[in-house]
Amino acid sequence: MPIKQLPDHLINQIAAGEVIDRPSSIVKELLENAIDAGATRIDIELDAGGVRLIKIRDNGKGISAEELPIAMQRHATSKIASIEDLAQVRSLGFRGEALSSIAAVSRTTITSRPASQEHAQQISLDFGTGNTGNTGGKADFIIKPASHQVGTTVEVRDLFFNVPARRKFLRTDKTEYNHIESAVRKIALAAWHVSFTLTHNGKQQLNLPSLNASQPEAAGDTQQRGEARVKGVLGAEFLRHALFFERPGESLSLSGWVAQPTFSRSQADMQYFYVNGRMVRDKTVTHAIKQAYSDLMYHSRQPAYVMYLEMDPREVDVNVHPGKLEVRFRDGRAVHGFLGGTIKEVLATTHADNEALETVQGAAPVAAGGDSNFSSQQSGALMQEQTPLSFDQLSDRRGSPASPPAAGAFSPQVFGSKRGISEQSGLYRDLVSDNKQESSNGATAGDNEEFPPLGFAVAHLHGAFILAQSRNGLVMVDAHAAHERITYERLKAQYDAGAVRSQPLLLPVTVHVSDAEADLADQYRDQFESIGMRVDRRGPSELVIRSIPVELQKADAEQLARDVLSDFAEFGNSDRLREEINKLLSTMACHGSVRANRALTQHEMNALLRDMERTPNSGQCNHGRPTWVELSVKELDALFMRGR
Repeated sequence: MPIKQLPDHLINQIAAGEVIDRPSSIVKELLENAIDAGATRIDIELDAGGVRLIKIRDNGKGISAEELPIAMQRHATSKIASIEDLAQVRSLGFRGEALSSIAAVSRTTITSRPASQEHAQQISLDFGTGNTGNTGGKADFIIKPASHQVGTTVEVRDLFFNVPARRKFLRTDKTEYNHIESAVRKIALAAWHVSFTLTHNGKQQLNLPSLNASQPEAAGDTQQRGEARVKGVLGAEFLRHALFFERPGESLSLSGWVAQPTFSRSQADMQYFYVNGRMVRDKTVTHAIKQAYSDLMYHSRQPAYVMYLEMDPREVDVNVHPGKLEVRFRDGRAVHGFLGGTIKEVLATTHADNEALETVQGAAPVAAGGDSNFSSQQSGALMQEQTPLSFDQLSDRRGSPASPPAAGAFSPQVFGSKRGISEQSGLYRDLVSDNKQESSNGATAGDNEEFPPLGFAVAHLHGAFILAQSRNGLVMVDAHAAHERITYERLKAQYDAGAVRSQPLLLPVTVHVSDAEADLADQYRDQFESIGMRVDRRGPSELVIRSIPVELQKADAEQLARDVLSDFAEFGNSDRLREEINKLLSTMACHGSVRANRALTQHEMNALLRDMERTPNSGQCNHGRPTWVELSVKELDALFMRGR
């Protein structure tokens, strides 16, 4: 076939394929344009999943009558004027392909009016030729006056009517609508100042009011304003399990919500990450977040989060994907380290700060009304102990584990007595008395005294579960899972406190690699040694492993080296060995933790609760299972149909 220039209408349809693969692509492009135009209200109307009609109306600054014909042409944009602008893109839409590509595969009409014009103008394509005037001649547009408020309305009808080969790949109306709704939610999470309504086949499906801080009803700090939008998009259940954080920095700033590991998902359907207001999916970001959650949940589970990264636009390239879904960081290693470190810190420290003592059911933090920095000394004083001891110290003092009670037997040592409980805590006077006074929030008369976040133990059930009375209600703890996490965190801290011990290999391992991998081994020689591995280069493409960490002496040294090199090549660092060491420590913690059917004394149970309160990540065990749950007094009342 001879080489020849393609006609414009075919060029436009090819370009459309790069930007538009389904109705949701059109909605995304048009919403970004509306937000860039300063819109504070956007209304979306759909028919047949957007295939028959997409109508988007905004109250932005509009397009002048003179610019309307230009806006429909390829490579026409008001957002990029020079190569310098492209290097520091701050707008959402900028490629200049959307309108011309949309018009090439649909029946498109734009009605717009800027504030400087008394009347609006409407432009539509002459569908007979399908020409957008890109040949240098006059464009075949139909322009006429119209009635419209300040802003723009874009109507897209009969998508792919002239490209049947593309149209047959569209799915059902419901499937296409679901993709559109997902696109709207993603954009709405980053545009709090914009109100969104979404209507499908005449029925309103989504209504998200704007959250402008200048409005009295929405005034408040970032967390309060953002929670309203997050709740509207992801629902209240996500918020009840999410931890809000803000981490400002000189070059990178991160804020948002990360869900507790116990709120993990089977799919990555609640993962929203924004770079300078643009949602992206980036492997550097995904890997950093995955590592932060690495020993907090099952590997097959997915974390849930909404996060916003702010950085210098010159440090990130947003023009590497036709749909602007991917970005390229100039210093990906710095971004990876900042993200992973920040998220890991949030997940680890919020527990100690008492912002993460949230329940699996999603109730408010347990320590409401209590001291958020409740110390072991305070809890020991409340328990009237001379010296507060940890669970392990009490276990060591006690000696060998006692035999479990016989089935059906009542053991005062395990369950405690009314008198014994009262003597220990001073907060459980007359627990079964009918004369107990109750306040409006369900707390008992003794609640003017301090409660630790997880309360005080009242029973040990079936040799496995600790029941404790908290200020809010009833706390139930899986003793083995909780002690496993406590032991695991202690082992990690002990490991981190000292230098990594290295074990020389009796027979060094030779590894054949590519020249590039061998160069990496040279480049990261010091990093290898810092994680307990000595890797020498013996030729252009040959490495020799001479030592590995003591804890991993039974591991496959060659595979470890290859995996670490892969991490260095991709991210500039590697947590591969630490992950393997953590697996070993986790196994050690599991075998060294209290077993089921072991009877615990009152002191031991309370000591375990206090240890949980000061241990990072104690809300879940090493395998991602919850270690404790809480039922509020209100929930307990509901179980027995009691009214208060």
